[in-house]
Amino acid sequence: MNVGFLGIQYSFGLQQNSITPLYTFLNADPDQLPILNLAGPMTGLIIQPIIGALSDRTWSPKWGRRKPFFLAGAITCSIALLFMPFSTSLWMAASLLWILDAGNNTAMEPYRAFVADKLPKEQYPLGFQTQSFFTGLGITLAAVSPTIFATIIGSGKSATGIPYWVYGSFIVGSIISISTVSWSLFKTPENQPSEEELLEIQKGRGNIFAPFKDIFESLVFLPTTLCQLAIVYLFQWYAMFIYWQYISLSVASSIWHTDIQNKELYDQAARWTSLANGFYNIVTFLSAFALVILARKITARYVHMVCLVLAGLAMMAIPMVDNKYVLFLPMVGIGIAWASMMGIPYIMVASSIPPSKNGVYMGIVNMMIVIPMFIESLSFGKIYDLFLDSTPGNAIRFAGFLLLLAAVATRFIQVKKEQFDAAAPAGH
Repeated sequence: MNVGFLGIQYSFGLQQNSITPLYTFLNADPDQLPILNLAGPMTGLIIQPIIGALSDRTWSPKWGRRKPFFLAGAITCSIALLFMPFSTSLWMAASLLWILDAGNNTAMEPYRAFVADKLPKEQYPLGFQTQSFFTGLGITLAAVSPTIFATIIGSGKSATGIPYWVYGSFIVGSIISISTVSWSLFKTPENQPSEEELLEIQKGRGNIFAPFKDIFESLVFLPTTLCQLAIVYLFQWYAMFIYWQYISLSVASSIWHTDIQNKELYDQAARWTSLANGFYNIVTFLSAFALVILARKITARYVHMVCLVLAGLAMMAIPMVDNKYVLFLPMVGIGIAWASMMGIPYIMVASSIPPSKNGVYMGIVNMMIVIPMFIESLSFGKIYDLFLDSTPGNAIRFAGFLLLLAAVATRFIQVKKEQFDAAAPAGH
């Protein structure tokens, strides 16, 4: 059921690890990076809640409820990934990123709802941490692919200045995206909606405003747990977006003592950064199931809080690292936190929402993720210039500080005790 997450997250992994280098090879300035990455938060903000609401109101005995949406998303991703390295200008690459993110967001939201539809509550912890496992595996493969292809292909470049390893990474991503989602599509049948849900679906057919009404009503009656999680996500995802945009620049500065003006050294730094990010995703899929056990013992809230503290301290340490091998140490903390981010909050979310609204509420949760990214895209360029001395290391330190604030906010999330009981395995 979760194999398709490998392909979707391989695509996201390429965005995290290879989009900033791709932009810099096309001569983007560092302070342009936030606005050039605006596609992710904007498409997530617009597409995911609408797709979620639409999938709640969809049912076909042949095609299912969620599957048509995440298949369409995977096809779109594959096409965008295939063309991305052939970009001849900065704005062509940015435009393709909009298409890629539209596909990713079309696939992601109904996929999370699909898992929630299939599982009884007692299997939520294991189900969502299995997602986290495949997330870590997919992003790991995306992160190590530049080094693998650079080793195989060598250091050649196209006429536009894009190294050939970029082509290999994105073309493989295109293949993996569609093949893994297709596997889940054909191997996992969907559950038929209940009679009550089918009546609701029939009632809304032909009403183009019904999905927007669902989104509005769900926002108005947003569960307390989700309101409190939104504060955590404000700090958490603003920080992660900074990290993905500036980590290769920070590593280039602290370890290679260079910047993007020296393309040869920056290329080495970018590939090593991708390898280090791959390592933290190895930590992610190795630690994902251990967090399930901890969540059952000390609750999901405390697990997530501790993981955010680990990541915050790790990020604050990264700019002080001047040895490329030592860089892997703080990545352990980031990897454990990433395992939590990709699974633990969804245990709380899935236990706090009505099953008939899985789609729309998962879309709203994604809005809570992308709104901080949208704010970062519009605001961080100025913060970087005015308050952080235009220094990549300071950007990473600032991200670490925000994760510590997210940890504090996590402490105050209230989840009803009976929801944890429902999410516990039989006999616990």
